[in-house]
Amino acid sequence: MKKIVVFSGQAHPDLARALCRRLKVPLSPSTTTTFSNDCLGVQLGTNCRQADVFIVQPLAPPVQHHLMELLLMLDAARGASAARITAVIPHFAYARSDKKDAPRISIAARLVADLLVAAGASRVLAMTLHSPQVHGFFSVPVDHMNALKVLARHFRRRTLKNTVVVSPDLGNAKEASHLARSLELPLAAGSKKRLSDDRVVIDMLAGDVDGKNVIVLDDEIANGGTIVEVLNKLRERRVKHIAVACTHGLFTGKAIARLGSQPDIAEIVTTDTVPIPPEKRLPNMKILSIAPLLAEAIRRIHIGESVSVLFDV
Repeated sequence: MKKIVVFSGQAHPDLARALCRRLKVPLSPSTTTTFSNDCLGVQLGTNCRQADVFIVQPLAPPVQHHLMELLLMLDAARGASAARITAVIPHFAYARSDKKDAPRISIAARLVADLLVAAGASRVLAMTLHSPQVHGFFSVPVDHMNALKVLARHFRRRTLKNTVVVSPDLGNAKEASHLARSLELPLAAGSKKRLSDDRVVIDMLAGDVDGKNVIVLDDEIANGGTIVEVLNKLRERRVKHIAVACTHGLFTGKAIARLGSQPDIAEIVTTDTVPIPPEKRLPNMKILSIAPLLAEAIRRIHIGESVSVLFDV
């Protein structure tokens, strides 16, 4: 393969540009057209014959538009004789749909994985999948990164005396335990029951958090319902300093209003896996860049080096 060629869809060009600055390669142009019948058309603006092509596109809202655009870009790169095509998907929105938990429903994560491979992806680079088993839905190699190193570096700059890492639910407890270990802190976890898309109940909180400072860690914050519920439980235990952290700051629906109305949240820490426009930024919010981490992963994939070292927190 002669060179790295990086393209970006419309979902998050700022992240793609930051990646390219780290890699010291240009962001190659592409054009996406919406026709009068609402169909999309994509044209890649750089020769990618026998190149190592990386297409950067988180599945951020509007998810269906950005998914279709990514599929077309993959197909265009394959048709242009790219040697290898890696779909760089910092946020894989359909990872929540990973199992059949009700009658007659689709497992969308598996379907989307099949679509990406059918469109031309020969490799996938993803970040903090909501369900780790989604990794196994792909029939091509997947480098599943996480942002724990980025988050840990941020919190190490703080005084962490008398602090506990809290996972809102047991499903995220493994990731939270990795962060807790790296910061040499204890762990607590909630037991969550989801009632609907925007309603959850946390009926129990296991761990010693009484009177402690807490870092509440979740993989993503969408409408903010889970965070509000876990904060209510933590207040019953009279916690002190509260920091909230996540990898994917989607902040959909009522999330910003909900988080903004919690005066005891000292800090909200997230990353730029998806774009966060000015109207979704609160005064106590800190957005960390994952561009250096993804750029290093891309460099290692290109030259055939292991990316496992990047998981060391």
